Amino acid sequence: MNQLLQSIAEKKSELDGLRARASGGLRNFEHSQDLELTYTSNAIEGNTLTAVETTLVVEKGVTIGGKPLRDHLEAVDHFEALRYVRELARQTDPFTEMDLRNLHRLVMLRSSPEIAGRYADQGRYVLTGTGRHSFPSPAEVPALMADFARWLGSAEATPATAFTAHRQLADIHPFNDGNGRTARLLMNLILIRGGYPPVAVRPEDRPVYVDALQQGQAGRGTAAFERLLYERLDSTLGEYITAAREALPATTSRDKTLP
Repeated sequence: MNQLLQSIAEKKSELDGLRARASGGLRNFEHSQDLELTYTSNAIEGNTLTAVETTLVVEKGVTIGGKPLRDHLEAVDHFEALRYVRELARQTDPFTEMDLRNLHRLVMLRSSPEIAGRYADQGRYVLTGTGRHSFPSPAEVPALMADFARWLGSAEATPATAFTAHRQLADIHPFNDGNGRTARLLMNLILIRGGYPPVAVRPEDRPVYVDALQQGQAGRGTAAFERLLYERLDSTLGEYITAAREALPATTSRDKTLP
């Protein structure tokens, strides 16, 4: 893990320098990244749109034949929620509980408007390798979320905070649906505010990702969860560095001829 953290620190430093020189050259790459984040986060939850179909729905408003309307609405909702994430990341005000509820509201705005931004009013359960896991009851959620928001409001915008916030929000599971998408968006909101790129948990990561979350919920530690997300961050930093290098202004002919 120490080697991985060192790699992340070195890549973050390089990316910071490249961003200063690339100016606005990363906008197109960040747009494509937001499309990927929308596709991957929804796919993990069972959305059937492919990456190409997600792009068509979001950018062109195309209806994909044979795919559920809900899947289309989830794609639009998530992409719009990402715009809110990037806007909120540019601000310096501490995160609030209302920010978290607004984030969930946007995630569910079109696909499930009746629960958008509302805390759970039902029991929530998940089957794990050790049996059924019960999340906190609806009566417990408001106090847990108030405590969570207080911690989040004073925490530094670091990868450690981002990954802990993801895990804790998933553990509280404060909403009837949309908890995973909201937790991943919150994680990326913190990463972006800290100057890091947002990371996608890909469909191929799902078995390891879900198992790692369940290990933590079963009291078996968070090492696997953190390892996965730090690896994804390290890989994504590499992708951003490549894109930033490509976005640099072309070297002048005079520069090329200098000894």
